[in-house]
Amino acid sequence: MKPFHFESKGKRKKKVRFVLLIALVFFGLIGLYIYTLVSGISSKGKVLIASARSLKTSFEQNDLDQMQKNLDEFSKKYEEFKNAGKGLYVFSFIPYVADYKNGIEAGDYLLSAGQESLKSIAPYADLLGLKKGEVSFVEKSAEDRLQTAVVTLDKVLSKVDVISEDIRQAEIRIDKINPNRYPEKFGKTEVRSRIQNIKEQFSGLASLFVDAKPLVKQIPDMMGQNKEKTYLVLFQNDKELRATGGFLTAYTVFKVKNGKIRVERSKDIYTLDNSISVHPAAPKEILTYHKDVSKFYIRDSNLSPDFPASVELFQELYQKSGERVDYDGIIALDTKILVDLLRIFGDTEVRGIRFSAETDKRCDCPQVIYKLLDEIDRPVGYIKEDRKGILGDLMHALFYKAIGFSPSKYWGTLVQDMFKNLQEKHILVYFVDSDLQKSVEKLNFAGKMRAYDGDFVHINNVNFAGAKANLFVTESITSKTTTAGDKTTREVAIEYRNPYRHSDCNLERGGLCLNATLRNWVRVYVPKGSQLIDFKGSEKKVQTYDDLGKTVFEGFLRINPEGKAHAIVSYTIPKASVQNPYRILIQKQPGTYNQKLRIDLNGRNIFDGVLDVDREIKAR
Repeated sequence: MKPFHFESKGKRKKKVRFVLLIALVFFGLIGLYIYTLVSGISSKGKVLIASARSLKTSFEQNDLDQMQKNLDEFSKKYEEFKNAGKGLYVFSFIPYVADYKNGIEAGDYLLSAGQESLKSIAPYADLLGLKKGEVSFVEKSAEDRLQTAVVTLDKVLSKVDVISEDIRQAEIRIDKINPNRYPEKFGKTEVRSRIQNIKEQFSGLASLFVDAKPLVKQIPDMMGQNKEKTYLVLFQNDKELRATGGFLTAYTVFKVKNGKIRVERSKDIYTLDNSISVHPAAPKEILTYHKDVSKFYIRDSNLSPDFPASVELFQELYQKSGERVDYDGIIALDTKILVDLLRIFGDTEVRGIRFSAETDKRCDCPQVIYKLLDEIDRPVGYIKEDRKGILGDLMHALFYKAIGFSPSKYWGTLVQDMFKNLQEKHILVYFVDSDLQKSVEKLNFAGKMRAYDGDFVHINNVNFAGAKANLFVTESITSKTTTAGDKTTREVAIEYRNPYRHSDCNLERGGLCLNATLRNWVRVYVPKGSQLIDFKGSEKKVQTYDDLGKTVFEGFLRINPEGKAHAIVSYTIPKASVQNPYRILIQKQPGTYNQKLRIDLNGRNIFDGVLDVDREIKAR
């Protein structure tokens, strides 16, 4: 048996030093390797960003040839950027590297979607205004241009399924990135919130594309490719605010077949009401809050904040009208559409009157608004036939301007503006076809009261006989949520201000009565099961009931010229509506502008801005 030898202390130290040296060299080499890779990624990234800017510029210039060149160049730079970081993939067990890899793969799919998009529209570039020298399209008549656009659109949409799948795959990979593993800040740079915002924005855009796909694929059919379609356009005067966006003031009926549009009639809403021999008694809401109205008229039928529900009320009366036509859809527009179209296409003359988007000092509003109200509402000593039909005539003239110009000059701006107006609910859409209706509801273009599993607020104001005071009244909303144990208390405060003087409303003098005391019927929609604590500011008895899957607190108040008024509603919400983290959806009323919105949670501000679209706020 060999004797046991104890290792000397000196030898043990040498071995430890040797192991540490090896480890140091090993990790040093790994660090150098990673540093080299990261430096390469950073260098290629800067080149890629420059290429992305060039690509963005070509999109803004609507030059398809340059877009394709820049996209090809961007693809090469992206491939170089991707190859520079492939060596990191061996460390994919590290979450940060896994996030990087998922981001790169998402970029691959988005590039593929972009390339397929350009490939599908390339044969029709002149039609879409994306090619220089668009002779073949510009030489056509206005009607033929739209017809060509509709017939061609079906071919352009052939790749929508492929593009949609690429976007879906990109979303799957981006969804795997977890912002919570990153620091809130790196130096002065926001890190976590920026990653979170990018994720949320992409998720919203991806969902929008997926939700829009069924509707987009039906556009040729909606434009009468297979069968003539009939549409009813309703004009809502948001200066006399109603539940779905404004007082129903005029209407137009148009038919479309293979993209050729034929306007059948354009009249004021009173024509429809006058064609009904017997009007039913007004519902209790009108009898309670309206001024001197006892019958139910089509012009007052948009009572529900839910546009499809208001269409049902409209239809009940419309079917009794001698002017009734069967329709495939309804498009509701407010005055912002007129202003935007005039801003894009320039001054337009109708019935010998010039309309523009310039500011009119008489109302501190666009000239078209004042001129229309002056033409429609100012009392005169003679009968004005179809006085509100001028709205339809103006829209008709603007439509023909839209299809009469070169596509590259205006169509891009027009599409962007109309999409924005759909998001902001200055355009509402309703389809008789249930599948199409589901599509526009998914896109939130239908003015439907939204289902939501978190906290929720929708404030709906209705001007019942307050002239056109909504032209002058501003609104500020402050929402405060306080949690204490199992109890969550909410306070919603609405401040109304009218800083302008009262108009001359003397009919004998021929005054134009625009600004007067606003008689405001207000409804606050909150999560179903909420319990009212107090409603301050209402001049009438407060009503509490359930409607459209929500609990409603209803009141009434007046806002005088050069005055202000408040409605302050406090209540508790059910436990099921309190999510962790806290989430709240504020649903915007159609036809409203620049409402100030502040949201506080337990004394901490989590949003301070403008309610221009439906706002979902999350407290991280």
